[in-house]
Amino acid sequence: MLGTNFLTRFAVIAALLFVGSPLLVGDSSSNHRVNGADAQQPNGSSRTAMINVLGSPNPNPALGDEAQTFDRLVGTWDADFSFHRDGGTLYHKKGELHFGWVMDGGAIQDLWIGYPTDGQKGRSIGTTFRFFDTNLKQWRIVFINPGFNYMVTAQGGREGDRIVFHGVDTDGLPLRWTFSEITSESFHWQGEKSHDDGKSWKIEEDHHMKLRRS
Repeated sequence: MLGTNFLTRFAVIAALLFVGSPLLVGDSSSNHRVNGADAQQPNGSSRTAMINVLGSPNPNPALGDEAQTFDRLVGTWDADFSFHRDGGTLYHKKGELHFGWVMDGGAIQDLWIGYPTDGQKGRSIGTTFRFFDTNLKQWRIVFINPGFNYMVTAQGGREGDRIVFHGVDTDGLPLRWTFSEITSESFHWQGEKSHDDGKSWKIEEDHHMKLRRS
């Protein structure tokens, strides 16, 4: 979800672009604030008021067992991103990934960061926002990349020991995003696209994450 394809896969929902906030990534040591009181404190400001009430240390109890779909991913992960390019070559990029609960624990957000390479001046950065639709009985996600005028939606959930999402890319082709090999220390993420209406899938991105121990 990073690099050339990451730059068209992940980005930041404009209102949520505050990487430094521990609440954004679900820091369990932070108290969940519901009244924006931090904005009135000496170290607070009107610019951070919304961020201070955005994050939640835990999932909302109303999610029940569905909370476990993503609660196991909450934290900071060191990332090894790989991108399959035309011609069979691979492009690698290092970065990090943050997962945390937001909106009173009713939704979960991730934040992907790719470190600058090949003379890039800035990092690549993006986010996915997801919630469990109680009518569809599936997780729904939205991904937005303002820098590339890109947005995609998908839906899915747990399939055995994997988490799988299906959607349609901006070029009209089916896409599939899969979390697999999930443990307490690592997981694997793949982004695939189909050129034959889902009969076969081509891997475009292949990323490996390891939990960061502070």
